[in-house]
Amino acid sequence: MAERQYWLFKSEPSAYSYSDLQRDGVAEWDGVRNYQARNFLRDDIKEGDGILFYHSNAAPMAVVGTAIVVHPGYPDSTAWDPTSAHPDPKSSPDEPRWYMVDIKAEQQFKEPVTLEAIKVLPGLETMMVIQRGARLSIQPVSPKEWGIVTKLGLG
Repeated sequence: MAERQYWLFKSEPSAYSYSDLQRDGVAEWDGVRNYQARNFLRDDIKEGDGILFYHSNAAPMAVVGTAIVVHPGYPDSTAWDPTSAHPDPKSSPDEPRWYMVDIKAEQQFKEPVTLEAIKVLPGLETMMVIQRGARLSIQPVSPKEWGIVTKLGLG
């Protein structure tokens, strides 16, 4: 079995929050329309991988909990559904362009780990979420970064 990897998934809480994930149990992480993030979903993210669930475009922006991947990448059917929020007419069941994974909430943080905290915490200096221009909605996280953020969030 492959070594567990870690990721940060960004979501605007007004679109889909950690509370929504808790309510839904298991959710499809669909609608990603960036090729680099798509490649992570298609090629790298595996069942059992850990996720830092990050609320973006929020006050404050913060990691609010953890989730786990329960199904690895598979074609994102919302791309060929013209009634979906993010259709892509160039994608089809025969030639899928976009991918998604299924995730499940694991642990809500006692205290959100804010972006401002991440910027000053020792050991997180190279975390992608604080790098200028790093706007990907799915980002790799090192085991060290995962440990620091989850320890702080879970108290």
